[in-house]
Amino acid sequence: MKNTAQAVVIGGGVVGASVLYHLAREGMTDIMLLERDVLTCGSSWHAAGGFHTINGDPNVAKLQKYTIELYKEIEELSGQSCGVHQTGGVMLAADEQRMEWLRMSLARGKYLGLDLREMSLDEALEVNPFFDKSKFVGAIYDPLDGHLDPYGVTHAYAKSAKILGAKIHEQTKVEDTIPNGDGTWTVVTNKGNIHTENVVNCGGLWAREVGRMAGLELPILAMEHHYLLTEGFPEVAEFNERTGREVGHAVDFSAELYTRQERDGVLIGTYEKNCKPWQPRETPWNFGSELLEPDYDRIMPSLEKIFDHFPAYENAGIRQAVNGPFVFGPDGNPMIGPMRGMPGYWCAVAIMAGFSQGGGVGLTLANWMVHGDPGADIWAMDIARYGDWTTMKYANKKVRENYSRRFQIKFPN
Repeated sequence: MKNTAQAVVIGGGVVGASVLYHLAREGMTDIMLLERDVLTCGSSWHAAGGFHTINGDPNVAKLQKYTIELYKEIEELSGQSCGVHQTGGVMLAADEQRMEWLRMSLARGKYLGLDLREMSLDEALEVNPFFDKSKFVGAIYDPLDGHLDPYGVTHAYAKSAKILGAKIHEQTKVEDTIPNGDGTWTVVTNKGNIHTENVVNCGGLWAREVGRMAGLELPILAMEHHYLLTEGFPEVAEFNERTGREVGHAVDFSAELYTRQERDGVLIGTYEKNCKPWQPRETPWNFGSELLEPDYDRIMPSLEKIFDHFPAYENAGIRQAVNGPFVFGPDGNPMIGPMRGMPGYWCAVAIMAGFSQGGGVGLTLANWMVHGDPGADIWAMDIARYGDWTTMKYANKKVRENYSRRFQIKFPN
């Protein structure tokens, strides 16, 4: 391992791999990624792998579109399949208030070049046939929605970065980041020290701990997040045979649900109001490719609403329950950019939707580092929106609030 570099990216999840790839694509090739274990360990490996363009901030939505369109590029360069299933998806409105919100998102999407359209509930049933249309008033369709293979995407970014000249070191634990007083940094690892012009914190579940090495207390918190994989049931096979397509994605805001086909069954994910933080003070370094114990009692109120709105799901057996930690920021958006007063220190943290946003985050940060400008108005993601007032206590409360309100409309002021 070299002891000098233009940039050291800390963290080998999908975000770290994307940042490395985009830096290399912009011509910064004397760069390396350090991963304490193996690529994807942490949150990336157990992600549901869904992607979509809709976001409350239109500029973030545009970067999500970029992320989705990037997968073909990195597949071709790396030879690594991303396992993309572009099924399209519907967002369902249970009342006129939600429908108005969706029409607003559609209007924003049009001026950003997103191909969204309003559709009738009968048309929406041709995308996902399992909802009870008496529970809804309308729907918006996004043809870019789909899902992918988290392992494949992360390795496609990583292989592409290596082809362009970047280096990746697994089993390399960062133990300290020390400012040198001249704007450069010393990164201390279990395999020796590295002198670098730039440190990029893409630590994922450990971003808080990596930040503390530099004297930062980043306002992030990991939350337990459930999704269920059902056993096969005949309605899925019937839809596939009749249409020649997979069952598309569906988001039901009123039931706090996202769902799609998985093999011959379905995946059901929920952002329950009765949410639970994971390791609110310190993430253990020995945590890796592990899952947390399912907590059916906690998500049962959400499941009852889901079964009411998607009656076919009630009789499908549960094949696997996945409960894993994901890191969130206080408002649910990523936190990226340079740290004020810390020349050469950059962050790309709290990116819970890594397979919708990872490419856009990598592009933005690489533009910023190489060209001095992020290339777009990304205030909604700029880490500068937070300051010293965002203490651990603040983050703990606001992240919980945001998680529990993820599917609620956020009215102005």
